[in-house]
Amino acid sequence: MTAGAVTTVAVWVGVALIGGIGSVLRFVVDRAVARRVARSFPFGTLAVNVSGAALLGFLGGLALSKEAGLLAGTAFVGAYTTFSTWMLETQRLGEERQLRVAFANIVVSVALGEAAAFLGQRIAEQF
Repeated sequence: MTAGAVTTVAVWVGVALIGGIGSVLRFVVDRAVARRVARSFPFGTLAVNVSGAALLGFLGGLALSKEAGLLAGTAFVGAYTTFSTWMLETQRLGEERQLRVAFANIVVSVALGEAAAFLGQRIAEQF
């Protein structure tokens, strides 16, 4: 096996392991927040996605190597954050005729996510 093939296998294994950790952490954080704030607004998903945006902004500001960026950004943060759950929860709020809450979920998530990514990047630039 060549050195390039070993690196590729190691990266794939890393993506699987680190992605698994990210998805488990997403579940833990979402449930912890949802238990504390029992409302129709999906605060657990919001907390996960905003913290993930901050972390991804931070990682983006660090100028990581291609492999480190793949493992930290794509594997961990990609598995940690959840666009699909955010959209499903928004769609369900719409089905339940909670249109203001659904609209607020979109606006608040995008605004806080953008701000968090910007802040994370600015913090990383200080290193």
